[in-house]
Amino acid sequence: MTTPDQENVLNYNQSESNNAQSPLDVSYSYSVNTAHSVRDYIISEDLLAGQRTNGRMSNIRRFFCLFVTFDFLFTSLMWIICVMLDGQYIIKALTEQVIHYNIQTSLFDIVLVAFCRFCMLTIFYAALYKSHWIIISITTAGTCGFLIAKVLYFDWPHSSQPVFEVLLVLVSFILAWGEAWFLDFRVIPQENYANRYVIAGETERTPLIRSYVQGLPSVYTESVGNFYSPQGSPEGSLYRVEQTNPPRLYNPVRLSRKEEHDYKKLASATVEEAWNLFKNSLWTLHTEKNNDKIFVSADRNNKKIFKLQAVIDASPQYLVEELYYKECDMTKWNTSVKETYKIQTIDEYTDITYTISKDSAKGLVSSRDFVNLRRFTRMDNAFVIFSCKTEHPSVPKIDKITRGENGAGGFIIEEFKNDPNKCTFYWILNVDLKLEWVPNRLLVKEFSSMMFIFVEELRQYLRTKKSPRK
Repeated sequence: MTTPDQENVLNYNQSESNNAQSPLDVSYSYSVNTAHSVRDYIISEDLLAGQRTNGRMSNIRRFFCLFVTFDFLFTSLMWIICVMLDGQYIIKALTEQVIHYNIQTSLFDIVLVAFCRFCMLTIFYAALYKSHWIIISITTAGTCGFLIAKVLYFDWPHSSQPVFEVLLVLVSFILAWGEAWFLDFRVIPQENYANRYVIAGETERTPLIRSYVQGLPSVYTESVGNFYSPQGSPEGSLYRVEQTNPPRLYNPVRLSRKEEHDYKKLASATVEEAWNLFKNSLWTLHTEKNNDKIFVSADRNNKKIFKLQAVIDASPQYLVEELYYKECDMTKWNTSVKETYKIQTIDEYTDITYTISKDSAKGLVSSRDFVNLRRFTRMDNAFVIFSCKTEHPSVPKIDKITRGENGAGGFIIEEFKNDPNKCTFYWILNVDLKLEWVPNRLLVKEFSSMMFIFVEELRQYLRTKKSPRK
């Protein structure tokens, strides 16, 4: 999935000056110089109408529900007018139409059909928030079939108000088809448009755009394919590993539909597997420190995995912002991470990141790099950020760095009982560092120590930022 900005990047001149331009410079140049930037059209009427804000109903769907309500009320009003124009006492007229109903003389059944249509559409498209055309097609087909039968059976020669009664039938027919058209050609396309382009059109101005469109907490997400590296990388960074010219890792890729589908399918499978690991009852307490606990279990390949449980003084939404949307800021506080980048955004809740770790275990374990596919979603009452290993053409393996592999795992953030300014934080660590020679007991000790350090550094960083309360 590419944007007009990426088209310019794909045509980027491959010739470089003697001073190699960093990926940051590339990202900045195409964001500024592009005449038709995505941000020029991302805040559009169609986008805002189709976007859900804070989980609430989109504007276009809300209008559809109002249209359905109007259909029922307007049909009922026209039926009452037809009854009143008959000249009879209102109670007697309603009794004949409702209590002594006859398909040949009463039009009350048209109101009942409108009511049934109203109930079905509001249940499926408002309460259940479905986005499929099958329900509207059933209601429209059923309405049309009934109205045709009604016209054939109704006693038109003895009708007292044929004009209004014919108008009632026609209005009901037109409104049913109007609802079908509006859902299929307006509601569903605009919601799909919003879901597809809110994240695909991210730029350096994304924090402002995302907060406005989605009501999210000043989230920071790089543009699609934006592989960020700060200028003046520190000694020992990725660009100095080869001790030669920096490798050109920034390689914007046009993903095919199949590749997008494969990434999303893998992300969904990762979420399911990681959630099953989290809910696994076979976790055993390994160690505890200052009320933080580390549990140990095994995955389906009988490899040891770890789960950290801790309480964090921050709202779940704020912690999600730091760990998912601001993942590239992790080097500011996580001493075990040397560099981290976001290299591809698949959709709003799925991306691919690249991380380089520092030497660990007092130098026994050298630096590792990881390519991870991440998915952010909600499971039950928890926010989850799950990830697993993947491959990406922008970051081929480097000879001087051993590539580690992450199995299904990640972060689970649950709301704290009776305190919206706290959350229960879990971290499932499922990693293979390719260390066959290191004793298992030493690995367990080092992993446990590293996880305790991680959560303490996270707390310290949040205290330094004085995180806002929910």
